[in-house]
Amino acid sequence: MELKEGLEPASPNAQYFNSSVLSVSIIGVMQSEVPIETNEARTISLLNDVFLPINTRFSSIMVKDRKGEKQWKRVEVKLEEHVNIPIFPTGLLPTSYDEYLEDYISNIAMEHFPQNKPLWEIHMVKYPTSNAAGTVIFKLHHALGDGYSLMGALLSCLQRADNPSLPLTLPSHQRSDPESGRESVRGRVSQLCSFIFNSVSDFGWSMLKSTLVEDDRTPIRSGAEGVEYQPIMVSNMIFSMDSMKHIKAKLGVTVNDVIAGIIFLGTRLYMQEINNKSAKSHSTALVLLNTRTTSGYKSIEEMLKPNSKVQWGNQFAFLHVSMPELKDHKSPNPLDFVLAASKIIKKKKSSLGVYLTGRVLEIVKKLRGPEAVARFVHGTLRNSSLTISSVIGPVEQASLDNHPIKGLYYLVLGVPQNLTITMVSYMGNLRISAAMEKGFMDPQRFKSCVENAFEKILKAADDEIPI
Repeated sequence: MELKEGLEPASPNAQYFNSSVLSVSIIGVMQSEVPIETNEARTISLLNDVFLPINTRFSSIMVKDRKGEKQWKRVEVKLEEHVNIPIFPTGLLPTSYDEYLEDYISNIAMEHFPQNKPLWEIHMVKYPTSNAAGTVIFKLHHALGDGYSLMGALLSCLQRADNPSLPLTLPSHQRSDPESGRESVRGRVSQLCSFIFNSVSDFGWSMLKSTLVEDDRTPIRSGAEGVEYQPIMVSNMIFSMDSMKHIKAKLGVTVNDVIAGIIFLGTRLYMQEINNKSAKSHSTALVLLNTRTTSGYKSIEEMLKPNSKVQWGNQFAFLHVSMPELKDHKSPNPLDFVLAASKIIKKKKSSLGVYLTGRVLEIVKKLRGPEAVARFVHGTLRNSSLTISSVIGPVEQASLDNHPIKGLYYLVLGVPQNLTITMVSYMGNLRISAAMEKGFMDPQRFKSCVENAFEKILKAADDEIPI
């Protein structure tokens, strides 16, 4: 592979996610409504004309400089090395191909990217499953960017299925009304004291959780070493966004609060079914917070500007959110989980805990190098029970090279946890995907518990007086 001149510094998070202790990847799965023609020449042409120009990262490898800092270096890309077309037995039923696809995704999830070529690949699966006529899988290293960046890249490759000349649109984002400025001096002092206390406590707790304090071992956390290298199974659940908004309006919270409450209640119900004592275990979710100062996606050109407020890359932080307990095993109030999630997340966002932790990591990086920070991040993930991340998808049906996309979802892999949860909205629905260690968790049982939690919360919200 011939190297070109020029180096660009890799961001700190890119270095942490591609280190000796962490190798985190994102897998995006697009389900086609029509059969996929596995024409390698056509695929290579599209990648060369549409995908590679999006960002030089897709044509770069990571190299170390003399100080041990990683840099991006442009290379000549041999596209045929990045295109994979698996061969399965022919003439099987779609349900049989479901199993083949699941095993295939598990296998590519466990494989590490070679460091001598750009950190991405595409897999074209032509076999029909019970969910799609064909499947396109993108695997990208997390060092290339976070979900926001990569969804922005994906949107630039897609067209509207109904009218390619029109742009895809995203759900409108409505901010809550600002609080009145007529607060008393006493109220402002109280808020300031609360802000300082929350910042100090969040920062201290974050440091402890990343170094000394582990979650309990439960049906969703084995505590074993090397869980990131084990085979996975995926459970997909689809919910109506209108139902989520209905619950939001009833309780006076955000859609994200509703989703977090459903996941927390569903996870606790699963834990209780497997081991009754785990209903009150100490379990923490890491909720990924986009630290960009704007909502909605911007163009790739805007993201790549040097001083952009919505820069490409890994612009996020972890919020440590303690999962509410199942206090009443027989008849828990499902709305407590939504309200508790709302209270905790709001408190976490209104503190400087994330900022202070980030500053400490910068100091550690300067003194001990990126590998030391990568070990800290690994500990943060390993000591918690699950990670929750989400991205916003198009409102309209999208199409990839005249292949209407029936559904899409993504997974975050290579994380030292037995359970990771990702979410994406698309065509008025929310898809929740749970990637879990094969043989340790029961994907069908987990799916049933989360769906049960949704029904419980929806029913309880209908009985609630609107706030």
